[in-house]
Amino acid sequence: MAVYLRVRLRHVAKQQASLVRAAESILTSVGEAQAELSLELVGDRRMRRLNHMYRKRDRTTDVLAFPMRESHNPYPMLLGDVVISVPTARRQASASGRSLGDELAALLVHGVLHLCGYDHERSAREAVRMRRRETAILNMLNPVPRLVIRRTDRRARTN
Repeated sequence: MAVYLRVRLRHVAKQQASLVRAAESILTSVGEAQAELSLELVGDRRMRRLNHMYRKRDRTTDVLAFPMRESHNPYPMLLGDVVISVPTARRQASASGRSLGDELAALLVHGVLHLCGYDHERSAREAVRMRRRETAILNMLNPVPRLVIRRTDRRARTN
C-alpha cells in the first residue's frame, strides 16, 4: 500500500505521517489494503478550476475523486486520486462545530468511497448506503489524528 501526498498550500503545515496513516486505515477498511492512492490538498482556486474542468461546475467544492480503475489504467494497483480543498474544509468544520481534522478525515473517507464505486448522486438509496459506510469507517478511525495545522506567522515555521 502506498499513499502519495502532495500539499499545494503555502500557509498550511501538514502532519504528513498522521494523514498517510489515516489514508492507509481507510484503504484497509474498504478492502483496498494493497491499493495505491494519490492525495492532494489544495486551495479554493485550484479546486474551482478542477471542478470546472472535470465536472463543468464553476465553483469550488470540498472533495473531488478521480478513479483510475474505470479507465484504461496501466497501473492496476492505483485506485485513484482524491483532492481536498483545505479552505473549504476549514469553513465546513467551523460551520458544523467540528475540528478541521475531523472534517478532513470525513472528506478523505468520502473521496475514497467514490473511488471504490460509491456515488451518493446516483440515487437516494445509494446516498444512504454511502453515508452508512462513511459513518462506520469514521467510527473505526476515532479518535481522528490531528491532520493539519495552520501556520500563522514566520516563527511557527521554525518550531
